[in-house]
Amino acid sequence: MACESALPAIMDEQALMGLNPNADACYRQRALAYFEQLKESLDGWEVCAEALAKGVYSDDHVKFFCFQVLEHQIKFRHGTLAAAQQQLIRETLMKWLQAQLMNVHPEKPFIRNKAAQVLALTFVMEYLTLWPKFFFDILNLVGLNLNGVDIYLRTLMAIDAEVVDRDILHSPEVKPAQLEENSGVFCSRCAIKAPLSLSVRSQETRRNILIKDTMREQCIPALVESWFQILQTYQHTHSELTCQCLEVVGAYVSWIDLNLIANDRFVNLLLSHMSMEELREEACDCLFEIVNKGMEPVDKTKLVESLCQVLQSAGFFNIEQEEDVDFLAKFSRLVNGMGQSLVLSWTKLSKTGDAKVSAETLRAVEGKVPLMLQLLIHEDDDISANIVGFCYDYLHVLKQLPALSEQQKSNVEAIMLAVMNKLKYDDEYNFENEGEDEAMFVEYRKQLKMLLDRLAQVSPELLLEAVHRVFSATMQNWQTVQFMEVEVAIRLLYMLGEALPASHGAHFSGDTTKTSTLQSMMRTLISCGVSEYQHSSVTLEFFETVVRYDKFFLVEPQHIPSVLMAFLDHRGLRHSSPKVRSRVAYLFSRFIKTLHKHMNAFIEDILSRIQDLLELAPPENGFPAPLSSDDQLFMFETAGVLIVNGESPAERKQALMRSLLTPLMEAFRMLLAKLPQEAGEERQAVLADCLSHAVGFASRTSKAFSNKQTVKQCGCSEVYLDCLQTFLPALSCPVQRGPLRSAVRSFLHRMIICLEEEVLPFIPAASQHMLKDCEPKDLQEFIPLVSQITAKFKNQVSPFLQEIFMPLVMAIFEVLSRPAEENDQTAALEKQMLRRSYFSFIQTIASSGMNEVMASQGAENIERVLFTIIQGAVDFPDPIAQKTCFIILSRLVELWGGKDGLVGFPDFIYKHIVPACFMAPLKPTFDLSDAQTVLTLSECTLTLHMIHLKRGPECIQFLQEYLPSLQVSAEITQELCQVLQQPDVKVLKNYMKVFFQQARL
Repeated sequence: MACESALPAIMDEQALMGLNPNADACYRQRALAYFEQLKESLDGWEVCAEALAKGVYSDDHVKFFCFQVLEHQIKFRHGTLAAAQQQLIRETLMKWLQAQLMNVHPEKPFIRNKAAQVLALTFVMEYLTLWPKFFFDILNLVGLNLNGVDIYLRTLMAIDAEVVDRDILHSPEVKPAQLEENSGVFCSRCAIKAPLSLSVRSQETRRNILIKDTMREQCIPALVESWFQILQTYQHTHSELTCQCLEVVGAYVSWIDLNLIANDRFVNLLLSHMSMEELREEACDCLFEIVNKGMEPVDKTKLVESLCQVLQSAGFFNIEQEEDVDFLAKFSRLVNGMGQSLVLSWTKLSKTGDAKVSAETLRAVEGKVPLMLQLLIHEDDDISANIVGFCYDYLHVLKQLPALSEQQKSNVEAIMLAVMNKLKYDDEYNFENEGEDEAMFVEYRKQLKMLLDRLAQVSPELLLEAVHRVFSATMQNWQTVQFMEVEVAIRLLYMLGEALPASHGAHFSGDTTKTSTLQSMMRTLISCGVSEYQHSSVTLEFFETVVRYDKFFLVEPQHIPSVLMAFLDHRGLRHSSPKVRSRVAYLFSRFIKTLHKHMNAFIEDILSRIQDLLELAPPENGFPAPLSSDDQLFMFETAGVLIVNGESPAERKQALMRSLLTPLMEAFRMLLAKLPQEAGEERQAVLADCLSHAVGFASRTSKAFSNKQTVKQCGCSEVYLDCLQTFLPALSCPVQRGPLRSAVRSFLHRMIICLEEEVLPFIPAASQHMLKDCEPKDLQEFIPLVSQITAKFKNQVSPFLQEIFMPLVMAIFEVLSRPAEENDQTAALEKQMLRRSYFSFIQTIASSGMNEVMASQGAENIERVLFTIIQGAVDFPDPIAQKTCFIILSRLVELWGGKDGLVGFPDFIYKHIVPACFMAPLKPTFDLSDAQTVLTLSECTLTLHMIHLKRGPECIQFLQEYLPSLQVSAEITQELCQVLQQPDVKVLKNYMKVFFQQARL
């Protein structure tokens, strides 16, 4: 939009009507257009400034709109405004602020916040140059006026957000020309913009440091005095304003002189606030920020200790008398901050070697432990969670000490007992429908687990003994104990698995004390009958622990039968809770995988007991299946592991595998016949889903085979070939092509690994079907299959590849040439991924030494393919694809670039490959600061190196003629040619990187 014409001094009233959230769409559209018009106009914003200064409008949305227009000017146009216009902004803001002092009813909070943001932006732009008296002007104007103080405090927080807050990404004022310069490369295909340059960010950082330095010199004492006056004036009458002020103090204390705040009058005022119900939480936060300020260790220790003495003498350490849990959560955070600060001071002092001061600091840390323990064991988890950091750091200190005193040992034990107690669920935990509270408790439990791990590092013997004591006592009386006690006892045994170090889970070898204790607990767990406990949390913990310590059963295999029964009956896979059944299906799979050598006696019994869980749930059943399809995957894998690893002869294994897979094949045939007859798309999708599951289940059974136990050795080839013949007709199904093709394709991937050459007769027909009516995703997923076949079978599949090569390439070209919407990022990404897959396919063929596949395609087709590789290397700004293209070019030069290579290829090298090696890195989109692009340049350099190896002096001669056409000087041309003739490729790579960096300056 043109910016020349000035707008009239009155605002477009009809456009303003569209600012109301309830306005019609046409009015809202007009308001949006008006906003853009005012932003683009050089002086249109002045109408808004006048409206704000004179209070023309009472409508909140219009006021907000005016501030937005003003904000845009300050943020993006400030540097181009005339001095009079900059003065107008200052006057507008001060007049608006003055008007607030008279208002009986203050503005809505969202208006005040926006005004504060605009004031803060103006401050950032003008404080160092045009408005050094910013704060004094505001303080003189507002004094202690209630409305004025509110805006002043909001402005200070907005300034903190702009200048100090490290969590906020700031964007500085960028002039239009600068914006163009720093906006990075814009790629029309993928519509992704690079971020603002780091230099702009560093300019902003320097500016912010300068602002803070200037504030410290000129106005911080006056600001601190104003805060004190505000706190003192309004502490009894306006708690909200007082809390706002405390928040400001907390925000600014990190970078101002601490003595201005950490003095008697300020601390006494904060302490008095700690006793006021409406102010105490914010006062606590403020003290936390004071304690958190970066300082020298000795000074920090003195500060924390003096603050602790004051808090203790004021009675704040007597937390058992405190009933306000919200305040205690804040107080716990404060104590945590004090404790962690002392630990950090001790760590620094212990490194300097000052033993006396270090010992004093350690005593200060120890002095806080009783209070820490009280907070850690508090029944409210938020209060407890807030002290965990200090607790963890304290244990880290103890770990570094040469020996522990009796008191320290006692502290370790107290922390241990507290953790064990706090790990327990409460009565209100909803296991069947876990919500936000439950998620928070799970996170809290993770923190407690970290403490337990740290306890194990400090005193593993003590932890083992304590867990053994709690576990044994609970298991003796599990029938009469509440579920949370039983669950936590088993949970502690489970946690020992990670807390106590053991190589590859070998907890039952080595240290006899540990192994005998763990073995004793495992024996008790299995034999005491606790698996019958009627609570899902206990049941799950039982199975989790059994699987964590599955190596126990290698030592004492006599316990396997009873655990197997628990897995298979109402306690496990037949449990009433779907959540338990689902988890047990996975755990059972892990259990069987580890102990398959001990399962021979139980194989057929297990298979018959789980037979109904291996049925394909028909979509028309109506009854909920006992296991989800994802859970059934684990069950089929388990069945496969049992059959394959059993000691039965091959005929028996084949019979068992056939009885496992035949029901799947039968169900598949029946459902596939039904699918095209279904009219509704929803119903078709359900059937296709069911068919996909059948293929997935059959595929999962094949995971049981290994190099030692191959499909052939187990006599199962025939069964899987039958599966292939059953599943392949799905490729020609006229409906639901996507999911069916995807499932069969995955099965083929598995069969290539399992059946090896036996799968080859099925590949041509399958490929033919998969290339019909392709979508980008279909092709993208099909190419890895062909690449897998190529890499595995190489020359065996050469005839097949020669036949399929051009049809596949043509299908890819056709999909890539389809028109797409300019802004359709999904389509652009799909094409990019397909392009990458295509180049990967060509790379696989080239690197497998199967150049005859391409060479047999006829000159015209070869040329067409070669041009796509050149195009991929140069024209598409995708470093991953470009790198692949240069790898291909290098390989083709190696194969065809010699004297007896492909006819006409040397001409192609000089006409296209050598220029590509220079044109690609010279493109503006070729970002040499990007790691992927650097790898591309490396491959590009290797391509040049290969050309020189194959063509020798002829290559040098060509470069001496070609490089001057790129405006490369004779001196640099000679230098490059000399480096290219060096045997060390690393030297060439380094040279080329510098060459292109210099060329683009």
